[in-house]
Amino acid sequence: MNGKHDADGTLIWDDLRIFLAISREGTLSGAAKRLRLGLATVSRRMERLEAAVGQPLFLRQQTGYRLTEDGAAMIERAEEMEAAARSLTSGMAESPEVSGRVRLATAENFATGLLLPNLPEFRAKYPRLTLDIVTDVATVNLHRRDADLALRMVKPDRGHVSLQRLGTLGYGLYASDVYLEHRGSNADAADFDADDFITWGEAQAHLPAAQWVESRLQGRAPALSTSSVATQLAACRAGVGFAILPHFLARSNGLICLDGELGIDQTIWLVTQSDLVQSRRIQAVAEFCRSIIRQHRDALATA
Repeated sequence: MNGKHDADGTLIWDDLRIFLAISREGTLSGAAKRLRLGLATVSRRMERLEAAVGQPLFLRQQTGYRLTEDGAAMIERAEEMEAAARSLTSGMAESPEVSGRVRLATAENFATGLLLPNLPEFRAKYPRLTLDIVTDVATVNLHRRDADLALRMVKPDRGHVSLQRLGTLGYGLYASDVYLEHRGSNADAADFDADDFITWGEAQAHLPAAQWVESRLQGRAPALSTSSVATQLAACRAGVGFAILPHFLARSNGLICLDGELGIDQTIWLVTQSDLVQSRRIQAVAEFCRSIIRQHRDALATA
């Protein structure tokens, strides 16, 4: 950001209030409602602030307003000014409350099995922080700023991001006791028929689990192919066949592990946009993710 300011050489606090409200609500209308101002007033003051700093602070999209890199860099300073303004009226210094909106991309099984059960405690600690959990990871790209940070099993090979290895996600071949009883055998995986397997569809053929199953199928048709872990888990529980599932998810659903050493375990990475690493709201969500993985590290890795 350059050093341009308003005509008197300073930024106007009311404009920064608008900036913070838009960053937290994601829309002009949401910011206007929060501040009890007219939509035109919010829009005009935002334009005045961007003119003062000489840079666009938001990307205007159909889904709402998203911070640019310059906007993200400005958040911390704006929150400090917000805290200073509060201290003037309260007569005592206070730390800026962690607030705003954070987009976290992760796998659906992580979201439903780990994050959501622990979310009430997180929200109690940060009541003004809104978390957007995006589970359609096939379309999420931190390089395009589709998310602020991610819990993922594939290490990014490009983009200005910071990486931290948190643990290992282990996989095994699982079946229900109902299916094993119906099949009448606990044979080794090498003896399974093609129609014993539940696997991924063609669009997910690149996944390690899909490739492991295909090495056994060798072109033959499986019992079922789906496009999500949730549907494979449900099919496996229903007795449709065998499925490769994360240990923690299969175990919690009472499935039986037939082979826990498939050689396809994956590293769990915490990926953060580098220009957001120092943001207090990003740090809060990152620590939330780290603490959960740390708490369940052994259960995630082993059968």
